[in-house]
Amino acid sequence: MSLRVITGLAKGRKLKSVPGDITRPITDRAKEALFDILAGDVAGSAWWDLFAGTGAVGIEALSRGAAFVRFSDLHRAPIETIKWNLEHCKLSANAEVRRGDAFDMLAAEPDRQFDFIYIAPPQYQLLWSRALAVLDENDGWLATDGLAIAQIAPREYQPLPLRSLEQIEERKYGNTLLVFYQQK
Repeated sequence: MSLRVITGLAKGRKLKSVPGDITRPITDRAKEALFDILAGDVAGSAWWDLFAGTGAVGIEALSRGAAFVRFSDLHRAPIETIKWNLEHCKLSANAEVRRGDAFDMLAAEPDRQFDFIYIAPPQYQLLWSRALAVLDENDGWLATDGLAIAQIAPREYQPLPLRSLEQIEERKYGNTLLVFYQQK
């Protein structure tokens, strides 16, 4: 699959894919729909691309005027790919790249708040629900009016019993389901 930045400062730039099959990049259709939904809320916002893979979602946010994006992933190959893609798009200045376990990072004391936390882990392992459960217990990461957005396969979806987060919307684009959560 060819990845590209859809619009903004880095419009049209092609992104490098992560070698192997440890990531599942978002389709351009789903990415474009996501940013159409968020529209004017992206400019000046802070993002955490949690299971970042290629960094395509966070890079799109930066290209569209996000003030800051933290990219994190467990594996070395995605981290190196994200750094390359950020340099290639000339968007490194407002980015931070961290290698580590997403669940450990979410369980840690928040060092800042994010307007958007994008959760797109490997499929069919229920990692998305585990990440939301940890975020639900440590919701200081999310700004008061912020959104957590899970990208999952539709057949993986199940309602979650959450204490401080509530599902507010879901949108399906082919084999991609975007599920939106905000604080209660």
